[in-house]
Amino acid sequence: MPKDTYPLLHTIDSPDDLRRLAREQLRALSDELRGFLLDSVAKTGGHLSSNLGTVELTVALHYVYNTPHDRLVWDVGHQTYPHKILTGRRDRMGTLRQFRGLSGFPQRAESAFDTFGTAHSSTSISAALGMALAARLQGQERHTVAIIGDGAMTAGMAFEALNNAGVSDCNLLVILNDNDMSISPAVGALNRYLAQLLSGRFYAAAKNVSKSVLKGAPPLFELAKRLEEHAKGMVIPATLFEKFGFNYIGPIDGHDLDSLIPTLENIKLLKGPQFLHVVTKKGQGYKLAEADPVSYHGPGKFDPKVGLQTPAVAPKTTFTQVFGEWLCDMAAHDRRLIGITPAMREGSGLVEFEQRFPTRYFDVGIAEQHAVTFAAGLACEGLKPVVAIYSTFLQRAYDQLIHDVAIQNLPVVFALDRAGLVGSDGATHAGAYDIAFLRCIPNMSIACPADENECRQLLSTAFAQNHPVAVRYPRGAGAGVAVQTGLQGLPFAKGEIRRKGNANSTNSIAILVFGTLLYPALEAAQALDVTVVNMRWVKPLDTALLLSVARTHQALVTVEEGCVSGGAGSAVAEALQAAGINMSILHLGLDDAFIEHGDPARLMSLQGLDAAGIQATITRRFGERVKSGA
Repeated sequence: MPKDTYPLLHTIDSPDDLRRLAREQLRALSDELRGFLLDSVAKTGGHLSSNLGTVELTVALHYVYNTPHDRLVWDVGHQTYPHKILTGRRDRMGTLRQFRGLSGFPQRAESAFDTFGTAHSSTSISAALGMALAARLQGQERHTVAIIGDGAMTAGMAFEALNNAGVSDCNLLVILNDNDMSISPAVGALNRYLAQLLSGRFYAAAKNVSKSVLKGAPPLFELAKRLEEHAKGMVIPATLFEKFGFNYIGPIDGHDLDSLIPTLENIKLLKGPQFLHVVTKKGQGYKLAEADPVSYHGPGKFDPKVGLQTPAVAPKTTFTQVFGEWLCDMAAHDRRLIGITPAMREGSGLVEFEQRFPTRYFDVGIAEQHAVTFAAGLACEGLKPVVAIYSTFLQRAYDQLIHDVAIQNLPVVFALDRAGLVGSDGATHAGAYDIAFLRCIPNMSIACPADENECRQLLSTAFAQNHPVAVRYPRGAGAGVAVQTGLQGLPFAKGEIRRKGNANSTNSIAILVFGTLLYPALEAAQALDVTVVNMRWVKPLDTALLLSVARTHQALVTVEEGCVSGGAGSAVAEALQAAGINMSILHLGLDDAFIEHGDPARLMSLQGLDAAGIQATITRRFGERVKSGA
């Protein structure tokens, strides 16, 4: 972008440049930063609303603190684009969330200013506490700040960290970025004054002196303590955090630099755990995002002057939409169905379900552990809970999955969205491990639909079972097949042969596919003239079908969009070994590495899991056993 469009911002190549600015220049810098951010994200896509809301807070933090010596730990990372721009990555924002470009989240390998890598929520306080205690143990003088959103504060991990930090007596600041409420007039000048007063050394010293003097007279001490809490309670909404051992300050306007900067400067002089409550607005400064922050949370490319538009050609139905429609249809058919989501209503496709079945819809917040055990409790009482959760987030509830659901063999359906690679969100959001970590759990079944219609059918099959079942499906659309409207399921634990190879070959090969890679496998098989089996179920395997295919073919190829180690291919090898069958097997899946962000098609190609890659790998491995070309 031309430098004259953002003249002040283009002088900022690091926070050192920012700290050389006069205080009165920061408002103009914030305006330019917000404009640059909007223009940049509109060209690349990415998280927008939350980043627009943290512009002034980011400017104030880097202005007051000596970063990166002082540590800033951002929670989730959805709100770190202003941070990236101010820390030397402005000119790379055009590569955001693209292959070998900037990550959409903080990443330690990307910058020294990204002190802790993150993308799952509610980790910032724990990590910042570790850093603050490390500084104390190593005799280093530095400030540590955790910035956490109000949504992330719903997770138990955040409160576990607060509970630990409050008794640690370390110099830690936790900033609650509260963007779920508007700033009422009462939060204006009066609260600015109170925040600066309560963060000042005089108030802190007076409070400590009064406590030490009055402790000799317990009745007076208790009276003073109650008067202090009562007085603060009239103007401060969250004395809860003081019960954790923090000195609570706020709430203050997170868009008011004249409030933020003096308050942060005062807090720097205080000792012990501090808690600053700032109130911001998602989408701040861009009216369309302010009015609809959900739609502008993670938009694709768009024209900022026009806003998001309905595409001229209707996109293909996504797996998420298939799940959402199935959930509503099954809920209308069976009143026992309960829908549960850990703060992913839109992402998991539960918007219509909430509207139609509000008494059977539960958003439990960013609390995956609670979501799973809550579902177990419902199942104990004869209800049929469906937990709609991303594959990557189910990892956070693994103990509950085993201890509370599987051991008790409860009929909970896990609808695992975003199974496999997720493209621009990268390794932190990829559903690469669910097959491996689920199939080792007794009583658990795992279904892998090949397309949208099978997804609906296998969801019905899963719902009909009397034990826990996971149905995994990828982000976005599949093959584009027509989806039935009924609730008829497919046979439990049964696969199908989708293509028969050359029956006369003495060196025949069969490809066993688990999930949506069936279609590129069919394309590769057409060129190679080999058999393709749509396995559908990882657990239990269709052992009868597997052994039948194994006895009529000389080699097997397993294909899955998940990690190879411990995955579906491993299940096949184990079943063959148990049956005493020794044959050549090739396992295709995701590499034993964390796969970075990028275009999904390109990533699949690099993993050798597109049609050309599958064909090439089979040809390299088996050579003369397969036909070349058509």
